[in-house]
Amino acid sequence: MTAYQIGGGRRLEGAVPVSGAKNAALPVIVASALAAEGESVIENVPLHTDARDLVTILKALGAQAEFSGKVLRVRAERLGAHVAPYAAAARLRASTYITGLLLARVGQAEVALPGGDAIGARPVDFHLRGLAALGAHVTVARGAILAKTQGLRGARFFVDRQSVGTTCNMMIAASLAEGVTVLENPAQEPEVIDLATFLTAMGGRVHGAGTNLIRIEGVSRLHGARHELIPDRIEAGTFLLAAAATQGVVTVHAVIPEHLRPLTAKLALAGARIRTTADSVTIEAPRRLSPIEARTEPYPGFPTDLQPLLVAALSRADGVSVVEETVFENRFGYTNELVRLGALLRIVGQDTAVVTGVDRLSGAPVTAADIRAGAALVVAGLMAEGTTHVLDVQHIARGYEQFEDKLRHLGAEIRLVRDDRT
Repeated sequence: MTAYQIGGGRRLEGAVPVSGAKNAALPVIVASALAAEGESVIENVPLHTDARDLVTILKALGAQAEFSGKVLRVRAERLGAHVAPYAAAARLRASTYITGLLLARVGQAEVALPGGDAIGARPVDFHLRGLAALGAHVTVARGAILAKTQGLRGARFFVDRQSVGTTCNMMIAASLAEGVTVLENPAQEPEVIDLATFLTAMGGRVHGAGTNLIRIEGVSRLHGARHELIPDRIEAGTFLLAAAATQGVVTVHAVIPEHLRPLTAKLALAGARIRTTADSVTIEAPRRLSPIEARTEPYPGFPTDLQPLLVAALSRADGVSVVEETVFENRFGYTNELVRLGALLRIVGQDTAVVTGVDRLSGAPVTAADIRAGAALVVAGLMAEGTTHVLDVQHIARGYEQFEDKLRHLGAEIRLVRDDRT
């Protein structure tokens, strides 16, 4: 096991490229195996462990899938197995997409119940109800999703809580279903639009992605296609917040600035100077951020994945900030670790953090419980005086590519060390 050792108190400066979007890569990788002919070439793939686990699953199911740098090539003519490898599927939330894929391609699926981050209920029953609406018989037994169909058929389905995962899974399955599927109240995130763009390039018929109604006209066959993933707005936001926390001046490039507006608007309110070009965002942070209020919401609201990082940055703001979490009920679990570093905050109910900015944080050992909580603890360690050890960094590796290398490029003192816990 490894940990991050961070020497705090250094100002981040410079420019950093942003990788392909994790939350677009996962459904797009799965969707590539819908093609019964031809090769799909997916560019700008982030090389984190979740993407590699999905590729492992596809290969076990009979697909050919190989990385060449950041390009993934997939051929799925021989996709035929219906049981996903238990260990790989159980490690990640995106394994639910495999169920939709297998029902569409081979008519049955056995996929371990998903793992991923312990940040609250992300009910798999949303997926089960959606697939059942398309004509699948779905049960949960032996720690797995078991599903069969004599043929998927289009249906009208309301997507509860604008679930991104359910929206993507329904798009994947419905692309090969007979007839028309209409998704009401779907997620409108850029990653959903990216999946729709890829499915269309494969010969699918997906209309309305990014709006409150998506219409999928099922086709009998899809083919391989070439697709470049959009940039990761959450990774970009992570570096912008790290700069805000360290009084830094940082440019994130190879981004889509519009996707970052929910964050950059808040950073401007907190006193940061924001400049944008067609494909970059630059932040010049003040000596101390001004306190703000924020509330997480589905896109185009403030993203829940950036909430822990925002709270970390505000822990040294000049006043009291209030951050409300409306998407996941357990997302404030990381705050106990921030308190170890000297943050002053309290949780009101289950959904609101009241953050009183302090003059200084002090380095300490802290533990990452999930991807974004881990990144938030790294940001806090960059602010803290002395040395911080962030343990269980395997969680961070699930969602960030070359995280410590990019931070070092910006001037951070961070390195991987042995985790010597007994």
